[in-house]
Amino acid sequence: MKCLENPIWNDYTREELRKLKVDEPDEICRKKVLKNWDAIAKPLDGMGKFETLIAKIGAIIGTEEIDITKKAVVIMCADNGIVEEGVSQSGQEVTVAVAKAMGKGQSCVGQMAKAVGVDTIPVDIGINLKETIHGLVSRKIRCGTRNFSKEPAMLEAEAIQAIATGIDMAFLCKRVGYKILATGELGIGNTTTSSAVAAAVLKCEVPKVTGRGAGLNDIGLARKQKVIEEAIQKYDLYYADALTILRTVGGLDIAGLVGLCIGGAMCHLPVVLDGVISMVAALVAERMVPGTKAYYIPSHKGKEPAIEMLAKELELEPVIDGNMALGEGTGAVMMFALLDVALSIYQGKTTFNDIRIGQYERLS
Repeated sequence: MKCLENPIWNDYTREELRKLKVDEPDEICRKKVLKNWDAIAKPLDGMGKFETLIAKIGAIIGTEEIDITKKAVVIMCADNGIVEEGVSQSGQEVTVAVAKAMGKGQSCVGQMAKAVGVDTIPVDIGINLKETIHGLVSRKIRCGTRNFSKEPAMLEAEAIQAIATGIDMAFLCKRVGYKILATGELGIGNTTTSSAVAAAVLKCEVPKVTGRGAGLNDIGLARKQKVIEEAIQKYDLYYADALTILRTVGGLDIAGLVGLCIGGAMCHLPVVLDGVISMVAALVAERMVPGTKAYYIPSHKGKEPAIEMLAKELELEPVIDGNMALGEGTGAVMMFALLDVALSIYQGKTTFNDIRIGQYERLS
């Protein structure tokens, strides 16, 4: 995928980011969709959360005739300098290996997306590799972030450029006809960066939001938590704004997803969130551009401990509770399949008259 010919995001500054606004979803459409659900031959609220989620999608796209046939998961891929501190079992070579498989459609998210008719758009926004990886959209800001134990992970300009890249990708997806997007990510060390951002933004104790990632033992987990605690104290992040937190201890993948969330809201695309890393990005996006969270669709409740606090802050209820920790956008892709199944009932429009029974009525 090519960039927009003249992307307006290239010259963004902190001040211009503050000026961004998103419209509220169409409440009239939401109510129409809910009314349509009540007219379908089933118990009232029989599809539970899916009725309100489909209504939310209708409100976002501005129509009760909901079509989300053309779907994509945008996967931001980047490396994190903090892996130098031994916070992960794996090294950055794993990011490259998985990215190459992703470019061929052979990674986990590629296999799942193919099974449910979803396009994958992997984006190299900061992999620590100078060569181009076939199959990835090249938007590299730099070859990985710096080690935030020693210095801020990104310059402010780099973080803003990554956010702008995500906004650009959302608008490009809208331009080529995608109706709904999902967030995905890839990058060794990104449960450390996301935990650091979550702890600072939520102003909570580090152990409450920091898990084992890809399988750290107790010693590794203690080291990871110590690295994050020291960084928050060093940079005084409990008193910092969201952009400062992001650029200091975040990752290019997270920053790109922040932009994707903001861009999705700006162009009225529902954004299905994946796990903890996507949800951290979503919260930062909401803090930077209030109202963005109205465009989020939750997917799953993963293993990482930050999920519950993030979901509460974003006023979201994850649907899938499968104890997953795969990343790449896999939980969001599974959610696409569930939304399609729910929509088959909504679009089928089997009425009570069709099956010759009386319609249920809401009692006041």
